[in-house]
This record gives sequence, structure tokens and C-alpha cells, in this order.
Amino acid sequence: MTDDFEDDMAAAGRTTTTWSNEAGFLYGAHQHPYRKTLCCLSGSIVFHTPDGDVELGPGDRLVLEPGTTHAATVGPGGVRCAEAHD
Repeated sequence: MTDDFEDDMAAAGRTTTTWSNEAGFLYGAHQHPYRKTLCCLSGSIVFHTPDGDVELGPGDRLVLEPGTTHAATVGPGGVRCAEAHD
């Protein structure tokens, strides 16, 4: 899964990074000045957006446009994600 995501992002001229968090970790509401594309590699995470909650599991992707306010809650098994910005 990581390779597919990294290949897709590289084809678009974007570099990826990976990160992980333990079960129950909370990200408070925030936003970014860039577009963020995420891919859940393992575990789960729920992103809380103005349009509603979006749950990601392995292989799921989410695009957050610049200025989109979002928060997140990591699922019970923790999470590992890859992301790219532009």
C-alpha cells in the first residue's frame, strides 16, 4: 500500500512522509495552508471535518484542501499513515 501511494504521489511530483500515533490520540482542530493527501497504512483514524466525520482504514485516502479545519481521533489499534503536501 505504501508503495502504491508513494508511486502515485511521486508521479504527481509530491514527496511523502509517514507518521503513526497510539490508540486514542487526539488531534485538536487545526488547518494547513497547503493541500494534504493522506493514506492510512494500518490501523484506523477518524478525521472530523466541517462536512462530517471521515473514517480511514488501511488503504483509504483523504484529501484535505488548504484551509480546511479538521481534527482527528486515532482508532483503538493505533494508526500509521503516509501523507503528501502541495
